[in-house]
Amino acid sequence: MLDKQMTESRPASKGGTSMKMTTEEAFVKVLQRHGIRHAFGIIGSAMMPISDLFPKAGITFWDCAHEGSAGMMADGYTRATGKMSMMIAQNGPGITNFVTAVKTAYWNHTPLLLVTPQAANKTIGQGGFQEVEQMKLFEDMVAYQEEVRDPSRVAEVLTRVIAKAKLLSAPAQLNIPRDMWTQIVDIAIPDPIEFERSSGGENSVTRAAELLSGAKNPVILNGAGVVLSEGGIAASMALAERLDAPVCVGYQHNDAFPGSHPLFAGPLGYNGSKAGMELIAAADVVLCLGTRLNPFSTLPGYGIDYWPKDAKIIQIDINPDRIGLTKKVSVGIVGDAARVAKGILSQLSPSAGDEGRDARKARIAETKSKWAQQLSSMDHEDDDPGTSWNERARADKPDWMSPRMAWRAIQSALPKDAIISSDIGNNCAIGNAYPAFEAGRKYLAPGLFGPCGYGLPAIVGAKIGCPDVPVVGFAGDGAFGIAVNELTAIGRGEWPAITQIVFRNYQWGAEKRNSTLWFDDNFVGTELDTQVSYAGIAQACGLKGVVARTMEELTEALNTAIKDQMEHGKTTLIEAMINQELGEPFRRDAMKKPVSVAGIDPADMMDQPG
Repeated sequence: MLDKQMTESRPASKGGTSMKMTTEEAFVKVLQRHGIRHAFGIIGSAMMPISDLFPKAGITFWDCAHEGSAGMMADGYTRATGKMSMMIAQNGPGITNFVTAVKTAYWNHTPLLLVTPQAANKTIGQGGFQEVEQMKLFEDMVAYQEEVRDPSRVAEVLTRVIAKAKLLSAPAQLNIPRDMWTQIVDIAIPDPIEFERSSGGENSVTRAAELLSGAKNPVILNGAGVVLSEGGIAASMALAERLDAPVCVGYQHNDAFPGSHPLFAGPLGYNGSKAGMELIAAADVVLCLGTRLNPFSTLPGYGIDYWPKDAKIIQIDINPDRIGLTKKVSVGIVGDAARVAKGILSQLSPSAGDEGRDARKARIAETKSKWAQQLSSMDHEDDDPGTSWNERARADKPDWMSPRMAWRAIQSALPKDAIISSDIGNNCAIGNAYPAFEAGRKYLAPGLFGPCGYGLPAIVGAKIGCPDVPVVGFAGDGAFGIAVNELTAIGRGEWPAITQIVFRNYQWGAEKRNSTLWFDDNFVGTELDTQVSYAGIAQACGLKGVVARTMEELTEALNTAIKDQMEHGKTTLIEAMINQELGEPFRRDAMKKPVSVAGIDPADMMDQPG
């Protein structure tokens, strides 16, 4: 669980004198005071006293097809806008459906308000209808949680939960027994509590500046904290330009530095930038800015074990629990990415970055150019020695696009200012090296919890928050099947138009790759139904469904879909037909070929009595 220490703050003032109101009125007035205009979930009786007030209050309730997708829509909305939204549903089974979305938001560092109506106080503990221990359920998935224990404290508790979510940049939970509603209380609505984020410890900032001033090959690694910090990208850019240091970004954080900047080296991690990996491998000092350095994000790639084991590591994170957790650090700084970066910049020596500056700039440009040429020529996936699946996949469908061909076709049509979402899986992961952005809050990847079914709901949430920006969601066909029921929700008139691309190869690709490498092509549970048409399902839901079979068709379909989205308010699902090539396995570090010892005999299977 995240550290719950407060940083410096100003005391909350009362928003006014006490007055009589119902508990649901108090609740909604607090939402209004904090500007929370959007709630995502499925309607249920335990929340109806407050949802009844939403239209009058200026709060839109987005009634989704499944609570799990509702939570991911909330995540997408908040990540794209920087504004908090709310998740709410029926107690019990409605709330349990939020679990995956809440944990996803937790590791995405998304400040969300999770409202969990609870079974009534007078019946709780009796194992009644739709009862579950909702506080225990989320205790390691939220930064803070609190239950309303008295009707007069509804506004106080809700205000505190919202403040904790913002401060700790994670979901925070308010649990409220349903018999707390419709009670008349004498109450004052507190003003929002504003927190000033830390600029880091004075001594540690000075030491970081000293290390960077003496570095011959400094490298900056930007994480999500740079995107979340106000002015974080600009501050990191100023520091990089002062040092002429290449800037890498963490896995799935391609939007943490401008893609067109000559110092941008690309994403590390799975299917990332070989240029970034080669440049950071030569570093003598690495400034890890706004990142917890998740181990998966620094796994070897392209056969390169690139993490610089002898380099001095400076790690900056808002959460002290994360510093030094996965990597040995020379300097750890607890603070806001932008504020700390500015402090370091102000203390650099006059000669910082001068040693080897020209050679460093030339090496950055040469390494990037070499990788760009290599990436543009990569059409297919390699087979490991002793395996031949990718060769067979190409031979089976010689005229079909490969995943990389599809990504290049997409890049030809993707608007420069677009927000995109991704999903977990083989084909989305192959595309990790391709997208680049000029601003933050543009790349909504599912993060390190790794849920399938994220791409569609996240991009819907982003479009709700950014109606004037083109949005495109991506998903493989296995992952998309988990969220496909949202097509029945988003075609209604009040929902905004989006564009969704589904990579269609009729397989759970990541797990199939594992099967080819370690299980002798024993494909258990990896095959999808070839009779299902996602484009057809979209059409049945009143949306536009298109099938693209070539690079030219895919580029044209995306161009048309974006125009329909922005000019005609039409949602389009593009089913991109690709061959069954498989990329690098996600967990080469965690897999190995099993050995038969006792052996398994089908004759040992016994019948159950029944």
